[in-house]
Amino acid sequence: MTANLYALFASHFPADKTACCIETRDGQYYTWGDVERASARIANLFSSLGLPPGSRIAVQVEKSPEALILYLATLRAGFVYLPLNTAYRSAEIEYFIGDAEPAVFICSPKNFGWVAQIAFKAGTRHLFTLDEISSGNQGRNSGSLLARAMHFPDHFETVEKQADDLAVILYTSGTTGRSKGAMLSHGNIASNAKVLQQYWHWQAGDVLLHALPLFHIHGLLVAANGALLNGSKMIFLPKFEAAEVCRQLPRSTIFMGVPTYYVRLLADKGFDSHACRNIRLFVSGSAPLLADTFAEFAMRTGHTILERYGMSETAMLTSNPYDRERRGGTVGLPLPGVSLRLAVTGSDGLSSLCGAGEIGDIQVKGPNVFQGYWRMPEKTAEEFTEDGYFKTGDVGKFDSEGYLAIVGRSKDLIISGGYNVYPKEIESVLDEIDGVLESAVIGIPHADFGEAVTAVIVKRSDAKLTTAGVIELMKTSIANFKVPKQVFFADELPRNTMGKVQKNLLREHYSGQAAVMP
Repeated sequence: MTANLYALFASHFPADKTACCIETRDGQYYTWGDVERASARIANLFSSLGLPPGSRIAVQVEKSPEALILYLATLRAGFVYLPLNTAYRSAEIEYFIGDAEPAVFICSPKNFGWVAQIAFKAGTRHLFTLDEISSGNQGRNSGSLLARAMHFPDHFETVEKQADDLAVILYTSGTTGRSKGAMLSHGNIASNAKVLQQYWHWQAGDVLLHALPLFHIHGLLVAANGALLNGSKMIFLPKFEAAEVCRQLPRSTIFMGVPTYYVRLLADKGFDSHACRNIRLFVSGSAPLLADTFAEFAMRTGHTILERYGMSETAMLTSNPYDRERRGGTVGLPLPGVSLRLAVTGSDGLSSLCGAGEIGDIQVKGPNVFQGYWRMPEKTAEEFTEDGYFKTGDVGKFDSEGYLAIVGRSKDLIISGGYNVYPKEIESVLDEIDGVLESAVIGIPHADFGEAVTAVIVKRSDAKLTTAGVIELMKTSIANFKVPKQVFFADELPRNTMGKVQKNLLREHYSGQAAVMP
């Protein structure tokens, strides 16, 4: 029996192929039959290109039903799906194409010119476009991908795959500034989807309100995969808008979001218990949920948010229980099949395990844990212990009943609005600005974003740099979610005796500025 992830999903599609699979905000319906036929056409197109086994299909397109169908078609055809954040600009895309060497790249028509120059120069042979939904194309998507695919048959025999075969590569930045491609197999993703379906009690008749992006593990491998595996309808929103979410909530039973979404819902006057009357489950992840948000949400709606913990390399690792106490400030218990431990390394270099209440490095093992980093065998080896546990880089502690609380991160990762931001990457761009002597990037607590990317700059005495000017320059170089919310200027950066910048002192000094940030 094939381990192809698409075959797993298809085995749970409803028998009634005329039932709705995806509904857009403007009422367009895509039936389960539509999804099967459209994915077959695209899979046939890919198969006609003569691509080598294991070829990567890189995708940087706006969210749409067709974008999800493209994901399914890639799996169905036996190739490797590589989603990229739509905010990435040319320098970032050039790196991803050079590193992953995709055989096919699919982008939005508006980006075709500059993407084509990079892709063809790097040797990518096939470039297609996938447009956003608009009234001009009768509410359906367009672009060269669909124009080519429509000429192919709408039946396709799903390619046989083994559980260890590569299915998806998710790029996650490193503190060195170089992005790493986390390799997830069909078996990795399937095991996690099956566990979550049971653990979160997915039911017949569930409707998922999908407001997350599709290039992120949360929106793709947790939310969308959950609905596909359960044969559940999805209401697809192109992006999160509090007012639109409030309008669609009464027609839904499940909603998943990052903490920023819940903060913005609580700020909307139309959000109350009546709007949530049919919701069965609210899930939060990708960043820490503030205790105040957790408490206010329960008070306003009568619902307790279920917070969970995972990462690109492992999919989901822990979750608060569905039918037992959900504890604020924790990410719950290890999921079935996941072995999670906390370890500390002493001055002698030896590791020991932590007991309840003790803080340690989070290490995990399980069928959901990735195969390693793309073309980085040495980095992969560094991140695993001798007995096969993956070192997450996060620090946590268990309470007396085994609930895990994330205390911090051993690396300088900033999570802003649910997106991972690594300071070194931002600092390398800042340091190229004329007049900047050196910089340090930190995360400061922020009521909306969880953490706000903040830059501290030491400038030349004659430099005429301003906060607004630096921010505008950054917007032309990197994705908007990485751009600092605030820039401060200092005479020098605090350092220890070894010359390392003491970012903890910077965070302490500037943390009071969070209230004035936009």
